[in-house]
Amino acid sequence: MSVKPQDLNWETLGFGYINTGKSFRAYYKDGKWDGGQVVEANTITISEASPAVHLGQQCFEGLKAYRTKDGSVNLFRVDENAKRLARSADQVMLPPYPEDAFVEAVKEIVRANEEWIPPYGTGATLYIRPFLIGVGDIVGVSPASEALFGIYVTPVGAYFKGGLQPAPFMVSEYDRAAPRGTGSAKVGGNYASSFKAGKEAQVHNFADSIFLDPATHTKIEEVGAANFFAITEDDVFVTPKSPSILPSITKYSLLHLAEHVLGLETFEGDVFIDQLDHYKEAGAMGTAAVITPIGSITQGDKKHVFYSETEVGPLTRALYDELTGIQFGEKEGPEGWIQKVEF
Repeated sequence: MSVKPQDLNWETLGFGYINTGKSFRAYYKDGKWDGGQVVEANTITISEASPAVHLGQQCFEGLKAYRTKDGSVNLFRVDENAKRLARSADQVMLPPYPEDAFVEAVKEIVRANEEWIPPYGTGATLYIRPFLIGVGDIVGVSPASEALFGIYVTPVGAYFKGGLQPAPFMVSEYDRAAPRGTGSAKVGGNYASSFKAGKEAQVHNFADSIFLDPATHTKIEEVGAANFFAITEDDVFVTPKSPSILPSITKYSLLHLAEHVLGLETFEGDVFIDQLDHYKEAGAMGTAAVITPIGSITQGDKKHVFYSETEVGPLTRALYDELTGIQFGEKEGPEGWIQKVEF
């Protein structure tokens, strides 16, 4: 039974897949990309020998379309997603999808799925998932000579249940990525390696796991599928920096807003797990989660509580309001951060 937009309760929408009926596909063969097109399908057919299946040669992106108060539709820093996909593609030796074509393809698929963009004021958005995979008949360990670029969309609510509410996290004993591996690329292997840690966290009633640096296990790197930030007692916005951390678009947007809008000092560098008492607020940040306040972090038998386990810290809330205000068109953002989808 297919779901229709009018069947959905936008206010209670979860973060799951809904088939909207229209996706985007483009193919790379003989050294060039075709023009790409919108298709009425949510499946793909590839060779069983495709390196995306056996060798993990793939990468992807995540962004959202936001319905504004006047009914128009915003894309947030879509050009940065295009650049990051190209960097990830280079990491796993895939042909990059042209950045200008990426932006236009995103706009085209949003236009094709206009009825699925949630109304303003519901908090829901249209999640957009571009992906790039190596296809073709490859048996040995070598990169593909053919590739598929696709985009699907799905309406979503909050990533973590409860929306902007503090959540408990635990430190994992597992590593997310190697020190000089693919940690800074948005590739599937980084996420597959986090599944076991995430499941372990959920079994113990935590929202997700905290990953430490793989070299020394002394510094915070990522929070499950999101980047980490904290705010010191003297109002410095701090976030980890490492070659094995994904450079989150949300992270760099919040660094800018913390400094230029809230007037905070900012620091991108080492965040040591044994110095959590230096921070009064903390959170996870990313496209899916936006900001999830971290109420506490547990490592073994030690538990550190930040601002509160039940209330959102004032600076975390201010950052959330600034970011979402720009995304939904309620606030003026820096030049170039918002692109409109013309219908």
